[in-house]
Amino acid sequence: MPQLDPSVWPTQLFWLILSFSILYLIIWRVALPRIGEVLEARQRKLDDDLKKATALKEEAEAILAEYEKMRADAQASAHEELRAAHDALKEEAERETQALAAKLNSQTEEAEARIAAAKSSALASLEGTVSEVVVAATEKLIGVKAGEQEVTRVVGQVMGDQTRGGGS
Repeated sequence: MPQLDPSVWPTQLFWLILSFSILYLIIWRVALPRIGEVLEARQRKLDDDLKKATALKEEAEAILAEYEKMRADAQASAHEELRAAHDALKEEAERETQALAAKLNSQTEEAEARIAAAKSSALASLEGTVSEVVVAATEKLIGVKAGEQEVTRVVGQVMGDQTRGGGS
């Protein structure tokens, strides 16, 4: 085998050094710059993507903050509207309660006046009947005929005392 013959080694070494040197120059001048450009392009793309991601993240955070603020404002507004509606309903209920109380007081006063008038009317009509009964009872029980005017006066006096609070 000729590769193992030491007499041809110097020429083989020469061609080995020459071919590796040419290969090194080609790689150094052609392949490495292209690889460097590809790496730089990839790095630029990564940097741009990171910048875009950062910008999008900041935008998303701003939108989220705005959303949270709008939600808090809406919630506060809803609470305020509910409180206002509650207050309005409470005031309306109080007005209606006062109106009903006034109406009931008025009806109570009217009923008391009607009762008093009916009582007076009943007592007035009762006074004549009581006088007649007293005259008839005294005549039957003791056999004495009492004077109608005197009996009417006494019955009126007794009934007047009862209506003023002297009796039940």
